[in-house]
Amino acid sequence: MDDRCLIMASETTYPPLVNPVAVVSRKFCMPNVVELVVARKHAAIPGGGLLVTDVSGNIVFRVKGSSVSIHEHLILNDAASNAVVSLQQKILTAHRRWQAYSGDSSCPDNLIFMAKKSSLMRIHGTEIDVFLAANTREDACDFKVKGNWLERSCTIYAGHGTIVIAQMHKDHKAQNIALGKDTFGITVYPNVDYALIVALVVILEEINEDTFAGKHSFSCSHP
Repeated sequence: MDDRCLIMASETTYPPLVNPVAVVSRKFCMPNVVELVVARKHAAIPGGGLLVTDVSGNIVFRVKGSSVSIHEHLILNDAASNAVVSLQQKILTAHRRWQAYSGDSSCPDNLIFMAKKSSLMRIHGTEIDVFLAANTREDACDFKVKGNWLERSCTIYAGHGTIVIAQMHKDHKAQNIALGKDTFGITVYPNVDYALIVALVVILEEINEDTFAGKHSFSCSHP
């Protein structure tokens, strides 16, 4: 089944970007706004990972995790359990960088992007800089995530923080979906790769769980 069949169009309208933001794959770019619902520590995921659905409850992604010696490894799977993005954290690095690879790969040739917590000090909230694989100099980030994770209020920008491409928020349109209490919504703007956005939200979750709780959210429960 085409992944696009799972995504319900939002009634909210935003002007589409002139050039689609396709990082993981162009098939994840929709002409309409995409509304997603994320349930944390969901019982349907072994180890209590993340479950991502559309507003009608159709599964879009599942996130599973495992820990190994010097890498934390998370897999973003689609509804058919195909690996879409592999997220790996280099735990022994100073900034705890996350690297995203295509599918379930960890080969440098399949690197998609790298994300790290900004060096800028923020009293409240978190700021993450994202660099595409080709941006090896890292002079300027390709995407930026800003917001308050505890309030579930975050914005994802293209570039250094000028063009909004997605937002995370407490309110969502799935009150009738029994996903559990710990849920939040993601609004992905038209022509924006929603697999990229979900991957960034997963990284944001891991960074903040590590910061505020002193441990990792769901991935460290695996040997």
